[in-house]
Amino acid sequence: MAQTASNRFPLGTIAPNFKLKDTNSNDTYSFEDLKGSKGTLVLFIANNCPFVLHAVPEIIMIANDYRVQGLGVLAISSNDSISNPENSPEMMTEFAFQHKIDFPYLFDESQEVAKAYDASCTPDIYLFDSQDKLFYHGQLDDSRPGNEIPLSGSDLRSAIDALIYNRSLKNPQKPNMGCGIKWK
Repeated sequence: MAQTASNRFPLGTIAPNFKLKDTNSNDTYSFEDLKGSKGTLVLFIANNCPFVLHAVPEIIMIANDYRVQGLGVLAISSNDSISNPENSPEMMTEFAFQHKIDFPYLFDESQEVAKAYDASCTPDIYLFDSQDKLFYHGQLDDSRPGNEIPLSGSDLRSAIDALIYNRSLKNPQKPNMGCGIKWK
């Protein structure tokens, strides 16, 4: 399985704003609409990526654990749905239902949002602070499909805890690995 690393996106960068349709509700949201009081987790995912399928149970647990603490959570699919129909808005809705994703799952049809975030892989994980500045851009944990390391979300959980409890990050931020975004 081909692996693509996340690009470097400088810490402190202000979250690019957007207006995208949520495939769960059919409402249109901006970053401003979805951000949390303590920070915001932005995830670029794809329905058919083995790395996403591997990570989604932990992503759901993290969302459920931290939304009640003021963390906004949203996912974006930027894959070309013409050449990859399994990533169409209808299939995104079905994927969200199957995996119990109850936070916004937004469709980036133009791929402009992925370009603004310099997203390169799925999952690509961005954690912004309450001032919308990038606090963490890295991996969920060391687990990958087939490497026998248990899924824990430890790297992302440590970053969220540091953000919420106003601590400095102790561990270096490792780039995430995943499927490359399918560009038009």
